Amino acid sequence: MQRRRLLKATGSAATLSCFSCLPWAAHAQAGLSDTTIVLGQSAPFSGAAEQLGLQFHLGAQLFFEQINAKGGVQGRRIDLKRLDDGYEPEKCAANTKQLIGEGVFALFGYIGTPTSVVALPLATEAKVPFFAPFTGAEVLRDPFNRYAIHVRASYYDETAAIVRQVTQVGIKRVSVFYQNDAYGKAGLEGVTRALKSLNMEPASTGTVERNTVDVAAAVKSIMAGRPEAIVQISAYKSCAAFIRESRKAGYAGNFYNVSFVGTQALLDELGKDARGVAVSQVMPFPYSPVTPISGEYLAAVRAKQGRAPNYSGIEGYVAAKVFCEALNRAGRGVSREGFINAIQTLRGTDLGGFPVDFGPNKHTGSKFVELTLLTEDGRIRR
Repeated sequence: MQRRRLLKATGSAATLSCFSCLPWAAHAQAGLSDTTIVLGQSAPFSGAAEQLGLQFHLGAQLFFEQINAKGGVQGRRIDLKRLDDGYEPEKCAANTKQLIGEGVFALFGYIGTPTSVVALPLATEAKVPFFAPFTGAEVLRDPFNRYAIHVRASYYDETAAIVRQVTQVGIKRVSVFYQNDAYGKAGLEGVTRALKSLNMEPASTGTVERNTVDVAAAVKSIMAGRPEAIVQISAYKSCAAFIRESRKAGYAGNFYNVSFVGTQALLDELGKDARGVAVSQVMPFPYSPVTPISGEYLAAVRAKQGRAPNYSGIEGYVAAKVFCEALNRAGRGVSREGFINAIQTLRGTDLGGFPVDFGPNKHTGSKFVELTLLTEDGRIRR
């Protein structure tokens, strides 16, 4: 029931019900030619979450450019078209209709829960793969959807790891600062579930509206609960604003963020205020070659002047690599359904220190989570 209410709240249920009557739906093509396969991405390339969309896109493009330089996959180059949605669901829905109407083969690398929640029903009705959204929300994963393919671990996985870390050091009072939308509520549910398993509940909560930094009310509400630790489920600008205001209010404890916050962007926003801030990660460490895929990604970044590695970038890179692995397995005669079938053959596949495991009824490839710490001198420590 909660998931149905969430879908209705974001308007996606209404979108789904009228999808088949839209004229563009009937004319969607497979996005394939003899030489090219076209993917579509709607993401924030402007606004308060722009670094998430930009860095994910750049990371994916790094891998696709490498593949294209070698002749593509099965003789086809990858063309990733992008549209800006500003992290707003209505714009994302319009972009998704446009991309499906233009005949993309798959939708790739959407950024965020509120946008993905409105896009997935459109993709499902059109039978277009919805590949590697940059979100861990359970509403996109359960119930199982053949057309939704997730490379990263879920927010349940991340928040469970955070709660386990916090409570193992004896902390009892855990509060939650969350974005007042599908993303924030998904993270809040994850924290609440993890705490409930320990016979605990959030000490206090506070919200912020999407794409804003008006956190004063949230600070007041959360501080009233006398938190020992604060879990944040929002984007980097609002999280940074909340951290600063909480410190001014006298809070001396640690902040814990899920990966969607945008680790490098949060660090850049905070500067010296980054001390005491942790972020859960669902991708390999991108700043040194600790795994083969990290080294591969770093080499690709260094080949591009003016670029720097980050977690959002390596997630795009990994997503592109998984996509191309499945595309290659599907063969020259690939179709959308054949591509999905090929994804399901990626059982225990090692991508260079980052294993993925899919199956016929398993479209979440990874459960990898680790915690990192931000430092006041601008570093990220494992």
